[in-house]
Amino acid sequence: MAFAALGLIWGVPYFLIKIALQELSPLVVAWGRLAVAALILLPVAWQRGALHANNGHWGAISAFALVEFVVPFAAISLGERWISSSVTGILIALVPLTVVLISRYFALHEPLSFWRGFGLAVGLLGVVVLLGFGTVSGPLAWAGVVCMLLAAVGYATGPLIVQRHMTGLDSLGPVAASVGVATLVLAVPAALSWPRQLPGAAVLGAVLVLGAVCTAVAMLLMVYLIRNAGAARASVITYINPAVATLLGVIVLHEHLGISGVLAFALILLGSWLSTRAGSGARMAPA
Repeated sequence: MAFAALGLIWGVPYFLIKIALQELSPLVVAWGRLAVAALILLPVAWQRGALHANNGHWGAISAFALVEFVVPFAAISLGERWISSSVTGILIALVPLTVVLISRYFALHEPLSFWRGFGLAVGLLGVVVLLGFGTVSGPLAWAGVVCMLLAAVGYATGPLIVQRHMTGLDSLGPVAASVGVATLVLAVPAALSWPRQLPGAAVLGAVLVLGAVCTAVAMLLMVYLIRNAGAARASVITYINPAVATLLGVIVLHEHLGISGVLAFALILLGSWLSTRAGSGARMAPA
């Protein structure tokens, strides 16, 4: 039930961000989401005593806050002004491929088997299909693609920081602290683009759900899944939420994806699965 709930919850943000952007700036949307999540996660972590374990790890926590929350949340909110939520979901599906590509830079390595290399090639072919057959057109749309690729790199870097520098910590403590740090980092930029009038109920509701459900509850569910099913099984969620995001964009927002978009989505998911699952027998370890 937790796995199914998380698959749905993490597929919804791109749809809700589209709604929130109707009346709010991208930075306000990102900050609002983090602020709501911090108000929920920090008291929970404090009550459990999980924050005390963060001493000595604030450098890694701050880096995690930057790459996992500040950069992706701001980049996605900015990029969705120019591209559809369905294309956003497809590009974020590149996260597992990105993890494989950049892990060596964190002194983590895993043998590049035939199937792992083949998976990377298939996933990159999916990107070529998505970006090269008319799904994305115009300078602003390409700027949106760059934002999503930046977010994908951030999402891929976060777990590597945790694996390299925060092994053995109660995961709720660093996550809650990182959300708090990210909220503070975005506070001033968000204030500079603060709306002059109170947004409508739909926009406020979207931001509230983004923070309370799609960030705070989602993080608590992920912590639960990692503890009870293991990190490897919990990471399978990466293949489900882009599908939810794409379906919501096409069905609810009436976004046009086209045959090339569907083919690209299938190739990226297949490539991600091959590159992260085919060599799962060889565990990623410090070099």
